[in-house]
Amino acid sequence: MYDHYIAFDWAQSIVAVARMGKDSERTHIFETSSKISELKLYLNSLKGTKILTIEESTASQWLYVELRNEVDELIICDPRRNHLLSEGAKNDRNDAEKLVRLLKANMLRPVFHTADEMIYLRKLVSGYEDLVKAGVRLKCQRSALFRANGLDKDEKVDLINPSEIFVLQGINRGISLYEEEKARYEEQFSKMRRKHKMIQNLCTVMGIGEIGAVKIAAIVVDPRRFPTKGHFLSDVSREFRSLS
Repeated sequence: MYDHYIAFDWAQSIVAVARMGKDSERTHIFETSSKISELKLYLNSLKGTKILTIEESTASQWLYVELRNEVDELIICDPRRNHLLSEGAKNDRNDAEKLVRLLKANMLRPVFHTADEMIYLRKLVSGYEDLVKAGVRLKCQRSALFRANGLDKDEKVDLINPSEIFVLQGINRGISLYEEEKARYEEQFSKMRRKHKMIQNLCTVMGIGEIGAVKIAAIVVDPRRFPTKGHFLSDVSREFRSLS
């Protein structure tokens, strides 16, 4: 057990803080500035052991790195599993109170975070995946324009409608920019391969190329975090399918 159970409902300008003691069901709730310096000051003012939870969000990795040394344990939790938060009135103070009660009851599902440099590969992979999806969409739009006129996408024939030609010119420019940006990402992947032994080792596995190796490394970060090889293979295969 911990002396203090703390939950932050973090927003850009304000944070709702809820705290419970180990021997009390009473919840202390207040709102404060979202400045990291003030959050650290508050956590340091609490004497005894502390566990803190924050819901997974776009800012959670940054918050994890900034606050992990201020508490004994920091859990970034999966908001999709926190069904209690959908009950009753919806506001920051109520959400923080429900979150701290789930924390004390040990009903939260952690989302993996670490200060290891490898985790930042996830941002690189995420950006690459978004780029590829946008590029595929552009290429599908281009093919649709040609099919609508009974033409193959490789035919060098002007489209009948001038408006369609105008649209096609814009799509072609977008595809050209996409190819340039894709090459820039792949150059960065090559740099990551030269820098990280894990990616080099993954590339030696038959069927895993450089891009696939970077994706797997971004998912795994540290294989020692998995309790068994079965957990490792299950989690990696699931996450890899979601990226593909």
